[in-house]
Amino acid sequence: MGVLVFAAFAWASNGGAEALNEAAAHLGAQPDTPWWLWPLVLLFFCFVLGIIAVLAGVGGGVLYVPLVSGFFPFHLDFVRGAGLMVALAGALAAGPGLLKRNFASLRLALPVALIASSCAIVGAFLGMALPTNVVQLCLGITIMGIAILLLLSKNTAHPVVDKADALGIALGMNGAYNDPATGQLVQWKTHRTLPGLLMFIIIGVMAGMFGLGAGWANVPVLNLMMGAPLKVAVGTSKFLLSITDTSAAWVYLNKGCVIPLMAIPSIIGLMLGSFVGVRLLAKAKPTFIRYMVIGVLLFAGGKALLKGLGI
Repeated sequence: MGVLVFAAFAWASNGGAEALNEAAAHLGAQPDTPWWLWPLVLLFFCFVLGIIAVLAGVGGGVLYVPLVSGFFPFHLDFVRGAGLMVALAGALAAGPGLLKRNFASLRLALPVALIASSCAIVGAFLGMALPTNVVQLCLGITIMGIAILLLLSKNTAHPVVDKADALGIALGMNGAYNDPATGQLVQWKTHRTLPGLLMFIIIGVMAGMFGLGAGWANVPVLNLMMGAPLKVAVGTSKFLLSITDTSAAWVYLNKGCVIPLMAIPSIIGLMLGSFVGVRLLAKAKPTFIRYMVIGVLLFAGGKALLKGLGI
């Protein structure tokens, strides 16, 4: 009965018997399993995930897809669809406040969003077209790469940009914000703008293909390559997800891969966990949490690799 209720939501998502058959085949639940069991477990799991994501300073999407696909009996397409909705919900919640405080820059975000969102659509179609084991294999490699990137990256609060390049000036990629920590007005501009924009082609494809969101890649490119201050890079990256992930999410919605009984508990759990994580942030030791998350990502990436190889 639980499988039929779950699959009925998939049917409502795209109006076809194909989604119902896929949901029933890949849920892995027995006929007598209560319909509310998996959403409840997912809600609790994502609550914990939301706490860890805030303490580690990473987006929930980058943890959600590898862990849920590795430890839950859901098909990868459904996990990627829900992962995009999770990242999108967090971005939409944070976007207005970031823009109001000038921590997110529209001038910086819009050219990047045009490239990344277009490529995210391509990535979403590519991910849907490829065999699941190939996507799982690529996901494992990507997650392990993200873990290594988190281990090696050293973000800079205020990168030194001696002179803005011509493209950055033409696109108006500059601005200022009041830093509440120091009370000073921080002015910024970008350089190496063209290489940075080209990097977002790859980032967009990966975001759409794996449903990860892209904060893990946006911030290093905006901060280390293009020279935006760290707070502007983080804020603009969060705002970018509301555009990039929306583009890819429409593809998954159209294919019937966003199931309410997966997406809703995931979003609620992660957002509730984020509120708790913010309160715990002052007392936690971020270095320990960071390394713990890196270890979890390496484990999840290895598990995805093994699943992709059929081991």
